[in-house]
Amino acid sequence: MRPLLPVVFAAMLLLAGCVAPLQTDGGSAAAPADGETPPNISVSGTGTASADADLALVSVTISALDSDAEAARSAVAEDSQAMFDALTDAGVDTEEAVTTTFFRISPEYDYSRDGGRELLGYRAAHGYQIEVTPEQAGDAIDAAVGAVSGDGENGIVVDGVQYTLTDETRADVRAEALENAVDAARADADTVAGAAGVSIAGVRTISTGADYNPYPQPRYAFEESADGASTVLQPGPVEVSATVTITYDIE
Repeated sequence: MRPLLPVVFAAMLLLAGCVAPLQTDGGSAAAPADGETPPNISVSGTGTASADADLALVSVTISALDSDAEAARSAVAEDSQAMFDALTDAGVDTEEAVTTTFFRISPEYDYSRDGGRELLGYRAAHGYQIEVTPEQAGDAIDAAVGAVSGDGENGIVVDGVQYTLTDETRADVRAEALENAVDAARADADTVAGAAGVSIAGVRTISTGADYNPYPQPRYAFEESADGASTVLQPGPVEVSATVTITYDIE
């Protein structure tokens, strides 16, 4: 039998050429090979900022019911013109501030009859949005409602008031909310990294999520004047919320 020593010795030499020596750097993560993603952590942060509302959106609907569709449309057109005139007298630039939100003419039925329905007539409805300053909102409502008489079937309905921000103000508030979101994300990243015994090395990726901009609900009140009670609205501040997701490299 041939001795095994030369064969074993040759195998040891082969393995020695394939295994690299183990290297350490005192506990920090080893540098990744080309094409590999370095160690990282991802966190999300939410920030908020607020400002006083500087834009009010008043939504109204003028409607009329008549046995003839054209007559219903004409009644709505006349009431709309009366509202426009009243808003102009109240200092509202109707060409810039008033826009149509919807318009429709549709049959209206009474379904209370057993086994059938009865045509009541045709309902014409024209919805408007009036953009004014928060201080003008109450006066705009009073002007619009006062200009359109109602008899139960015809008239005006105030669908609601939304207080919000102009584009310029919203951009400033959103920028502040984003800064707060980034600060919150970094604070969480530092906490997680410290608990894991590593440290933040830099930002790898960052993305923003959808903003959340709730409308504050106005508080209604009535203020007595020589001509009767007037509508007074008291909005709260508008808050903008922003979210970011950041991936940090760690070492």
